[in-house]
Amino acid sequence: MFLTETHMHTAEVSACASASGAFQAEQYKAAGYDTIIITDHFLNGNTTVDRSLPWEQQVENFCVGYENAKKRGDEIGLNVLFGLEYAWSGCDLLVYGVDKKWLLDNPNCLNMDVQEFCDRVHIADGVIVHAHPFREANYIREMKFLPLYTDAVEVYNAGNRMEKWNERADWYAEQYGFVKTAGSDCHHATEKDSENYFGVYTKNKIVTIEDFVRAIKYGEIEALKHR
Repeated sequence: MFLTETHMHTAEVSACASASGAFQAEQYKAAGYDTIIITDHFLNGNTTVDRSLPWEQQVENFCVGYENAKKRGDEIGLNVLFGLEYAWSGCDLLVYGVDKKWLLDNPNCLNMDVQEFCDRVHIADGVIVHAHPFREANYIREMKFLPLYTDAVEVYNAGNRMEKWNERADWYAEQYGFVKTAGSDCHHATEKDSENYFGVYTKNKIVTIEDFVRAIKYGEIEALKHR
């Protein structure tokens, strides 16, 4: 079985993170992961990117954390893939299967409603995972759900302070028959033996983002909590 981190951030792009992309690659390689997916907060979330810049420069800056992690991953033998965490009024959606070119080709993607955004991701053959749907925090004023526009639910998230938030996410996934995922939501340096490493197991190695999208679509993953 192969181990993949599905939800993590870099200091270059996510304003709430302290671990650089290169450092993230190093600590996950040391922890025994085969693949990591960088999912920095998108341009409508808690980002370091200057939103006054032209769209092309915003996209370039948004991709820096991933690119730094990818460069280091290539050097040390770790697969590093691209994703993003899209924010919608406290509802966070992990997006997989789009890339820099897709972002450059969709300069109005932040000016459309969330349903149209999800449709465009699906047209591009991507998938959307509802991250930590029952988390309670001061930035979440109400819980929102998009069962007709999402493909899976993150049922284990190491950033959830309360176990019941994960339990409720699992219940939600069961009610709708969603594929279940897990992620560390890692922003910082983490002990190698920490319980804060979550992820998913797959029978086949995740080498490309298309591999991960396929695993979501066909339910070929096992959510992993407390490695």
